[in-house]
Amino acid sequence: MFFLNKELWFPDVNKATPEGILAVGGDLSVDRLLLAYQSGIFPWFETDEPIIWWSPNPRFVLFPEKLKVSKSMKQVMRNKTFTVTVNKAFNEVIIACAHIKRNGQQGTWITQSMIEAYTKLHELGHATSVEVWQDNTLVGGFYGVDLNNGVFCGESMFSKVSNASKVAFISFINNTHYKLIDCQVYTNHLASLGAEEIPRDAFLKFLKP
Repeated sequence: MFFLNKELWFPDVNKATPEGILAVGGDLSVDRLLLAYQSGIFPWFETDEPIIWWSPNPRFVLFPEKLKVSKSMKQVMRNKTFTVTVNKAFNEVIIACAHIKRNGQQGTWITQSMIEAYTKLHELGHATSVEVWQDNTLVGGFYGVDLNNGVFCGESMFSKVSNASKVAFISFINNTHYKLIDCQVYTNHLASLGAEEIPRDAFLKFLKP
């Protein structure tokens, strides 16, 4: 494991531990975050921990053409119960992602420093939010980092009512033209939508301009 200081660099991702931990320390500056994502690395840590940088192998991704939408979800989409917007409430989305209760998770990895860092990325056009509204109330959504190379790196999603986060994700995929969605690590939720694990080396090839 490597320990980072103020110098802007990351070690070779192939030196990550079997669990995917590559380095500890550094900062959450815009330049470092962009370098991380462009290198197949992302931060993931809790409030009482130092910044931990990850590059897991395998990598969990979704190829948009492999998106799976069940018959019941197609009906939900057709019913138009929800309204979907993009970049209308980034701050509200990331705060909701931080505060939503998740099974098997004690606290949140979306710390105040993470909120501030990704909000700055958003202000500079590098981070995107998708919002789902019901009766003018924000009920679901997600946010992530757009590398401007055809890869979108999803960070976190939330849902306050059934299917809201799925509506956000499906709508986003159907209305964009990314070659790959980085989902980072396995979840049953995204696997049900067609996400799959691929070798890290294969994932890194998609990051090249």
